[in-house]
Formats: sequence, structure tokens, C-alpha cells
Amino acid sequence: MAQKAETMSSSEGEVSLKDKGNEFFKAGNYLKAAALYTQAIKKDPSNATLYSNRAAAFLHLVKLNKALADADTTIALDPNWEKGYFRKGCILEAMERYDDALATFETALKYNPQSSEVTKKVKRLSQLAKDKKRAQEVENLRSNVDMSKYLESLKSELSEKYEGEKGREIFSFLVETMETAVRSWHQTSKVDARVYFFLDKERTETEKYAPVVNIDKAFESPHTHSSCFSFLRQYAEDSFSKAACLVAPKSIISYPQVWKGQGIRKWRHGQNDGFFVQLESPVLRILWFIPTSNEKGQALCRDPEVLDITAHEVLPRLFKQT
Repeated sequence: MAQKAETMSSSEGEVSLKDKGNEFFKAGNYLKAAALYTQAIKKDPSNATLYSNRAAAFLHLVKLNKALADADTTIALDPNWEKGYFRKGCILEAMERYDDALATFETALKYNPQSSEVTKKVKRLSQLAKDKKRAQEVENLRSNVDMSKYLESLKSELSEKYEGEKGREIFSFLVETMETAVRSWHQTSKVDARVYFFLDKERTETEKYAPVVNIDKAFESPHTHSSCFSFLRQYAEDSFSKAACLVAPKSIISYPQVWKGQGIRKWRHGQNDGFFVQLESPVLRILWFIPTSNEKGQALCRDPEVLDITAHEVLPRLFKQT
């Protein structure tokens, strides 16, 4: 009888510690709640509920490693109880381990398919996992800029039109110019309106002719556009340039707005922001538009798209055709 009374007294004490812990937890005193759950665990170390409750307290205290250890113990003690998996999922979510959290919540749902709380978590974590994956993809696109993969057909065309190394040199010049513009947009959400010239190393007077000319005023009116074009055409000739590449943001172009008027019939980019890249050489002229957007809070350049240069040219021909 004495032994039975002692057991009952011990059991009542454990319930009391747990209930007191619950009261402090509801009051927001998670540190005191965790301490009471710890005392209760010492009296009943195989009670899964006590570990689950203490895991919840540790989660609120942002003691995430301790919380995760208690959640794992909860599952080990009662592997068929949905609450242990739910608790672990919440902790993994707080750790921003979204893929692991989602898998854990899905396990919880197997043990309690009717739980609306777990269902909401699965939906939320599925979206968070997708968002995190897309954010990483966006960052990879921003960090690993490689324009050459979009220009393979042009590389072959240049090799056919030019003998020796000249075609490859012009291709490298174009790729470098494009990639510089894309990186600038990724870093600052803008590009400067410029014309880059591929100068002749042997013939160009480098002290007199720079490889880059700013043209930010060129698109203010028909007059400034015409004056700039005349200057650039003479510059290309006098500097013995082999090719030139224009970069111009759409946002600064008041004239010519090539996406309007006659060009609107072939314009497929709506109101999208972005910038133009126009390659000029004696044997080849190509125009691209690089659409831009803001995704996951980051500026992102989309794939370059070739435009009909007869409908959308930003500048007239700079080099005499050969």
C-alpha cells in the first residue's frame, strides 16, 4: 500500500509540473515553462508529450538546436504521433531549412490527414521552397553572365564573313560589351548610353580616339539624334574602327521610339523595360533588345532577343557597306 501511494504521489507531481509549465507557456514565460518541463522529464523521461512541450518552449526562446533535439526525442518515443513531426517541422522552418521542414510536415500529414494546421504548413512551405529555389536561380543568373551561348549562330556567321581572326575578334568584342551591360544592370538597374568601338590596334591613333563614346543626349530629339549619328559615323571612319556596338536603355529614348509607330507591328515586348544592343560593322548589322525585370527584389536581365533592324534600328548604319 505504501508503494502504491508513493507512485500515485509521484504521478500527481508530474502532472502538476506539466500543468504548471503549460500555464507559464500560455502566459508567454517560455523560460520558466521550459524549466518546469525539464523537471517533469527528470521524473518521467519516456513521456513524449513533455519533450514536445519543451521543444515548443525552446522554439519560442530561439534555442533551435535544443528544440530540434527534443522534437527528435518526441518522435523516437512515439513515432506514430503527428505532433512530434509537426513540432520538428516548425523548428526546421525557423532554421530556414524549408525542404526538410516540408518533408517533415508531409510525414505529419500521413499520421493525421485531417489536420488543417498541418495542411496549411504544407502549402506554405511548398511555396517557400519554390520561392527559395527561384531566388537561388535568379542569383545564379545574375552572377553567371554568359552571353556567348545566345550568339552561337552569329559566331559562325562572322567566321564566314571575315577571314582569319577578325571574325572571332569582333565576336569577342560583342560578347564583352553585352556582358558588361548586363552586369551593370544587375548591379545598378541601369546602363549608360554608349557606343563602343573596336579599334584597329595598328592604325588607330589611341591618344586621339577613345574606345567608348557617351551618347546620353543623342535620343532627346530628331536634331540631337541626327547630329550624334553624323559624329559617330565620322568617328568610326577616322578611328579606323573594325566594328561598333551601341548600348542604349529604352527609358532614355525620346527619339526614335522604335517600339511605336511603324515599328509597333513587330514589337513583341509591350511596355517592358530593358536596353538595346546594336552591332555595326561593314558587313553585318544586328539589333537585340534585352528585356529586364525585378524578381525576388533583384534586377534581372532576360534573354536577348533579335529585332528586325529595318523596323527598329536605334541608329542608322555607321559603316559603309562592303
